[in-house]
Order: sequence, then C-alpha cells, then structure tokens
Amino acid sequence: MPAIIGPVQINNVTGGNVHFGDTLYISPKSNSKTYSGQGSQNTGALIVTNNGISSTGVLDSNLVDQPTVGS
Repeated sequence: MPAIIGPVQINNVTGGNVHFGDTLYISPKSNSKTYSGQGSQNTGALIVTNNGISSTGVLDSNLVDQPTVGS
C-alpha cells in the first residue's frame, strides 16, 4: 500500500538510513570498538578530573566481539 508523505526537511544524516514508504524489514548493521583512557570521554559544562598514572589496555584476545553477519 503506497504511503502519502507531506513536506519533509532533513538537515543531516550521518551513517544512517532514511526510508519513506512501505517496508518489510530494515535493520542497519554496524559495530565499532573504541579505546580511551580514564576520564577522556566525560561530557558536561564543568569537568574536573584528577587521575594518577593510568594506562589503557588495547590487547583483545577475542576474535569476534559482536558478530554483524546474520543478526
């Protein structure tokens, strides 16, 4: 059954899907891994982070953390 869509304004799409109309199944798939040290991804207006000596371990013994195929 066709869909009737009114005025649409899309300002920005980054790495996503925009679909209008009928659909049976949409499932975008992606995965990523991020390494960061302590306190490095804090967000806010005023952040005070007091850290001693730290290290970030990037050695990963798993071959597959989150399989994307078939999910």
